[in-house]
Amino acid sequence: MTAGTIPSPAASRVPVIERRYWWIALAMVAATALILLWMGRPLICTCGEVKPWVGEVHGPDNSQHLADWYTPSHIIHGFLFYALGWLFLRRNPAGDRLIAAVAIEASWEILENTNWVIDRYREATMALGYNGDSVVNSVADIAWMIVGFALARRLPVWATIAIALAFELLTLAIIRDNLTLNVLMLVAPIDAIAQWQADG
Repeated sequence: MTAGTIPSPAASRVPVIERRYWWIALAMVAATALILLWMGRPLICTCGEVKPWVGEVHGPDNSQHLADWYTPSHIIHGFLFYALGWLFLRRNPAGDRLIAAVAIEASWEILENTNWVIDRYREATMALGYNGDSVVNSVADIAWMIVGFALARRLPVWATIAIALAFELLTLAIIRDNLTLNVLMLVAPIDAIAQWQADG
């Protein structure tokens, strides 16, 4: 820092995560991709393309590309994992919290693509034709979680909560699903909700 330069308040409040943590996170994502390939997941959509956005929820391209209507849920994952890190790893470096968040999200991406969870989605949620994710989609989901984690580190708590609520209401209005309903229907399905989602 040169003489007369004053660091910004944001810079003083949010310490930079050391580069070695990012390399560890990248290695974890790469390992997750390799595990998913070993499990038989396709690298990219079987359509042969990698699209930046897919808006059709019930089509074969959903959960196959870089972003879709479930991307906001993964950003909210980042918000939640940041909060958990703040609660349980408050004395640890921010990099430890990043690694923990990536570990949780990567573990979920692997579990989500097991036959048991895929079948559970088909039986209990609105994802009737769900066949699992492509590896590119799973990696993108982890990246979106990291975006949410980074936003939560920098935004005021009220802003993070407001964004999460906005995402939940937006996806509820447009696709009749969101993170809250997805978890509810996966764990304890409610027939009335399933019917309402199917009617949409």
